[in-house]
Amino acid sequence: MCADEGRGSSSLTTRELQQNWRAVKQRERPVRLLFEIPSARITERDLSKYVVYQVVVMRSGSFDSRRESVERRYSDFFRFHHQLLEEFNEELEEVVLPRKHLTGNFSPEIIAERRLALQDYLAKLYAVRCVRYSRYFAKFFTEQEQRRAHSLLRAGQFKLALELLQSILEIQEKLAPWQNSTLLVPTLCAMAVCYRDLEEPEQAFSAAHRALPPVRRYGLKNYRAPLLDLLVDLGYQLGLPVAQLQEELTVQRDAERGLVSCSLKELVVREFL
Repeated sequence: MCADEGRGSSSLTTRELQQNWRAVKQRERPVRLLFEIPSARITERDLSKYVVYQVVVMRSGSFDSRRESVERRYSDFFRFHHQLLEEFNEELEEVVLPRKHLTGNFSPEIIAERRLALQDYLAKLYAVRCVRYSRYFAKFFTEQEQRRAHSLLRAGQFKLALELLQSILEIQEKLAPWQNSTLLVPTLCAMAVCYRDLEEPEQAFSAAHRALPPVRRYGLKNYRAPLLDLLVDLGYQLGLPVAQLQEELTVQRDAERGLVSCSLKELVVREFL
């Protein structure tokens, strides 16, 4: 009886150890980007006809609850590829952009074939270290959306701009392990401006406060004083302690004496023109 109980206890402990080991291995699994092009659609605009591909960006190695996607044409892939070739020609000798067909581009078979080929192309690009760390890689997935979001912001359509900026931020966060921390700064600053104009000071303060560390670390002088100014103003409005931020702002303003200053909103509206 006692021997059986001992074996049962030992067996249970072994199972627990195995479960713990699997959990540790799951946590330590390297995070990678995965790309999927699940669909494509034919679009006609201004007497032109083209195919738009839905590109989904995911992260492996952890549970990725949000599948963010962007839409890109073949011409976007073409420009992207040639930008990369200008800088990484040798490294991309074995990475070939799927060719463009002279006829039949809109047949379901050709579209399905190219959709899978472009998906494979992105995976091969990501496998090249210098490419996934390059600024072009992040720009391909976010620049078009940034331009649209900032255009909406300039038009005073803050809710629509914010929805797009939140989606951009999700993609940038997926790209973040392979990019400079400054990647998120323009997005966070634009979000802070939108929240401020939508009279949501807590969210505005949170977005601006998150942007501040990379601005400090990488010496983004054009952002620092406008960002601090907004944080101090919002902090007073929310009843938060802002003495240190105020002191930092004073030092920054003294260092910029004689230079033309602007608000964070004035700075943001001039971006992605």
